[in-house]
Amino acid sequence: MQSVIDRFIRYIKIDTESARESDTYPSTLKQFDLAKLLESELKELGLTDAATDEFGYVTATLPASAGKEGIPVVGFLAHMDTSPDFSGKDVKPQFVEDYDGGTLVLNEEKDIRMSPEEFPDLKKYIGKTLITTDGTTLLGADDKAGVAEIMAAVEYLLEHPEIKHGPIKIGFTPDEEVGSGVDHINVEAFGADFAYTVDGGEAGEVQYENFNAAGAELTIHGRNVHPGKAKLKMRNALLIGMELNELLPVFERPEFTEKYEGFFHLFLFNGTVEEATMTYIIRDHDRDKFEQKKDLIKKAVDFINIKYSAKVIDLKLDDQYYNMREMVQPHPEIMAVAIQAVKDVGLEPIIEPIRGGTDGSRLSYMGLPTPNLFTGGHYYHGKFEFIPVFAMHKAVETLVRIGELVAQK
Repeated sequence: MQSVIDRFIRYIKIDTESARESDTYPSTLKQFDLAKLLESELKELGLTDAATDEFGYVTATLPASAGKEGIPVVGFLAHMDTSPDFSGKDVKPQFVEDYDGGTLVLNEEKDIRMSPEEFPDLKKYIGKTLITTDGTTLLGADDKAGVAEIMAAVEYLLEHPEIKHGPIKIGFTPDEEVGSGVDHINVEAFGADFAYTVDGGEAGEVQYENFNAAGAELTIHGRNVHPGKAKLKMRNALLIGMELNELLPVFERPEFTEKYEGFFHLFLFNGTVEEATMTYIIRDHDRDKFEQKKDLIKKAVDFINIKYSAKVIDLKLDDQYYNMREMVQPHPEIMAVAIQAVKDVGLEPIIEPIRGGTDGSRLSYMGLPTPNLFTGGHYYHGKFEFIPVFAMHKAVETLVRIGELVAQK
């Protein structure tokens, strides 16, 4: 099982940060660096059809054990990019062995510390070995842990032919973090009957629900006048943006929500008095509440425009993805296999909604039911990201067991 750790460390040192504003696919060409490495490693393992296409998708097939060729084909997928929310360049992982439950010093020089009071998930791993950042980058467990775990599971199955399994399709995608991870994937050519993304969090998670998601881009048209002569003439785009934000419910922001509670998240606000832009993401698991949230931001924009007797705000509102529950629930056997596999490796299944999205959400609506499995990581997209080593081992065991269970059906 050491293979998964070695792979993980190798992969996170390759910068694959994606970009929201880009006219290429993938959004950053450096994602091909990891794609080509994975293709090469898959071929070294003996998966002769391993290939990277023009869009950066890496695919391969682990052939079935003798006599298991005709059973349903399962797919395992993970994404190669890391979030543009925080730097993924020059990642320097640190190992904390036998964690004692105290405050972790990630970076003495910069005084970056991580206490269990602020990050309570740490308390679950006293006595375990953790992999952390050095406080200057994210770690990349989202989702290079998933990539490493799939690769290690393939390697393990090849080394243990006594474990019988059917055909297994492998897929590594770019640009998941910017919402376009499966824009160009060919589901029919991929060839799986059902699949799992390995892109979750805590060990034991098995997820089939995620947010419905939309993106809102607002352009605010102000009027700049010399402040000494501005009375009843200036129209400050920045202040209008703040006014718009105050029309949205305070307690429907990410910092005040959990579980099935949706939110409006303002994550970008740029501009001047003359013109400003605001970017929101809108999320809710419930489709009706999701539509209500979209309607609310439209009404807020209309209110501001009426107030100023002019179209001072232009709104562009686009749906991004939907809750996969609707597509996965008709296939309960897919969740049942994953839950049984988690139990079989000695973990308690955690069935909770994803407070985000995965490639599996869109894949499910493209005809490939794709729940999500844990990687083991915590606090993604920032310098406090960490992953316990034992959880990565358990993820590999879970994937191996899924392959075995599918072959027993």
